[in-house]
Amino acid sequence: MNLFSVSWAALRAAVADLSDEDFERPSGCTGWLVRDLVCHLVIDAQDVLITLATPSHREPTRDAVTYWEVSGTPPTGEDPLDALTVRLAAAYQEPHLLKFHLDDVGSAAGRAALLADPAGRVGTRDEVLTVADYLSVYVLEWTLHHLDLIAHLPDPEQPPAATLTRSRELLERIAGNPFPASFYDLDALLIGTGRREPTEAERAELGALAERLPLYLG
Repeated sequence: MNLFSVSWAALRAAVADLSDEDFERPSGCTGWLVRDLVCHLVIDAQDVLITLATPSHREPTRDAVTYWEVSGTPPTGEDPLDALTVRLAAAYQEPHLLKFHLDDVGSAAGRAALLADPAGRVGTRDEVLTVADYLSVYVLEWTLHHLDLIAHLPDPEQPPAATLTRSRELLERIAGNPFPASFYDLDALLIGTGRREPTEAERAELGALAERLPLYLG
């Protein structure tokens, strides 16, 4: 629960620090500018609010690891929902409007998470998770999108160390294998999710795991 708040606060602060010019830079998400990614974060915050307000009495069907749909195919940016996000982002016209909307909805999502019972169960995507597992999903989501946000920014502020470590742990469980101990958490996340190519030395250290990477999470 605490790491959800830490990762979300850091990501919203990074958005608040963006200049108007930064919104027109490319992000780490294929086909999206920074403004498109920020619009996606608004939608993510809405999803958190909707899910936390959708209690379930069913047994959990997924957890923070099995929630993810893993693909070996990289995103192209041409998915209809991705294209819709681009159109929505353009409709804001002024960056300060996107900032305002994210702060407004994002603050509400953060408060809702703090008020939620970790042992409670919620429904999303026709699945049921505990609140604790659902919020853990978003620690990984927020941390990866923080990296996407700053991918092409000068002198970026990295995500908090604790959220990088937790995200690496989750990614290792999704992969079914630990990354080499010599890898920094940041590099494990970037390489593991296809956000950068491993060097020859890193590929050698990965061994057989290199053949199963990257993991594209959806």
